[in-house]
Amino acid sequence: MSTIELKCHVGIGPDVEGEALVAADNFSARYDLDRLKGVFSRPQHALAGQSYDGKILVLNTAKGGVASAWMLHEMKSRGLFPKAILFNAANTILAQGAALADLSMCDRFEAGDVTALIETGEHVQVFPEKGLVIVER
Repeated sequence: MSTIELKCHVGIGPDVEGEALVAADNFSARYDLDRLKGVFSRPQHALAGQSYDGKILVLNTAKGGVASAWMLHEMKSRGLFPKAILFNAANTILAQGAALADLSMCDRFEAGDVTALIETGEHVQVFPEKGLVIVER
């Protein structure tokens, strides 16, 4: 087994680890998810039908506004939530929502497109305060 270290902008939330779920697609907690079932529900989304619960989501960028932000908190309160979300670029509103939910989030990876650097199923450790993600292959 080998590991790679990915440096990113300092993120928010606790250190976590888990299985990656990756798509070169954007993310809206409001429009892409069935928050009662814990799955991606928008048929056009690359991860449609897959569970996000307990996963390290790796996606292109955040879309949406205040509703997406508070939905992260609502997802965590229900116990159906990703362990972390890694983006190429997050937006400030979703970052605020992640902070409110105490959900780990990082973005702006030095090595480039994070959706091309991590593959679904890989074990990922996220250290937001260090700006570090370790991928086990």
